[in-house]
Amino acid sequence: MKKLLILILFFGIQFSYVSCSKDSENNTEQPLVAETFMNVSYGSNSQEKYDLYLPADRSSGKTKVIVLVHGGGWTGGDKADMDFLVPYIKLRHPNHAIVNINYVLADINTPAFPNQFLDLDAVINKLTVEKEDLQILPQFALIGASAGAHISLMYDYIYDLDDQIKMVGDIVGPSDFTDPFYSENPNFSLLMTALVDESAYPPGTNYAEVLSPALRVTNASSPTLLFYGNTDPLVPLANATTLNTALLNSQIDHILNIYEGGHGDWATNDIENMKTQISTYIDTYLEVNE
Repeated sequence: MKKLLILILFFGIQFSYVSCSKDSENNTEQPLVAETFMNVSYGSNSQEKYDLYLPADRSSGKTKVIVLVHGGGWTGGDKADMDFLVPYIKLRHPNHAIVNINYVLADINTPAFPNQFLDLDAVINKLTVEKEDLQILPQFALIGASAGAHISLMYDYIYDLDDQIKMVGDIVGPSDFTDPFYSENPNFSLLMTALVDESAYPPGTNYAEVLSPALRVTNASSPTLLFYGNTDPLVPLANATTLNTALLNSQIDHILNIYEGGHGDWATNDIENMKTQISTYIDTYLEVNE
């Protein structure tokens, strides 16, 4: 009887092992499919939304993130303005996630600065917290246009304390508000007052300096691509050269591109050149981990 019990126990253990092995084989995790989530909320304001494009076969060990930041003079614009880049990025970088963000536009009650920098920070933090659920690796490229480029540059140069930003694409971003183009404009001081939450900065702060990315470059700044027009009526070409010099002095990898035309209204081949350079920088600084 004792031998029979031992045999039953032995074969019972063996059967359980075989069953578990088969169940384990049957329950092998399947690769994740691509998913899109539109107008994901990241704050209490109705404008705090982003569109999220997750690639197939993603994982928290390899899937890095490209963030698009629209322009509009800090008071206008919409994430839809950056939609033209989404198909290109999906095609050229199928293993990256894409986030196309809105931020709270400045008005008489809501200053732009530092609130729009903090909106971008909230997006980065939310994605970081949700990295396992989303199966993403929270390392980022920022691609911004005009005001969105300014926000992106400022975020990387000042707010990215954990070095999660690996590159910035600056498309016609204002970079130096101390330039005479701005400082000699009689309406500039009024504009600064309207855009700044003075309670968020120490008394006596020189806002033109503090909010100028070219004056905030350090050796911790990320590699930066610069794209400017030589007849831009909104952002002087001197802003491009000042930022270029600051990056050079801090030994930050960067490329300055100057195209014929104004505030992004460039020839088709120049736009394609811009996209190609951004793509190359993504391959270099936001490469997919194997």
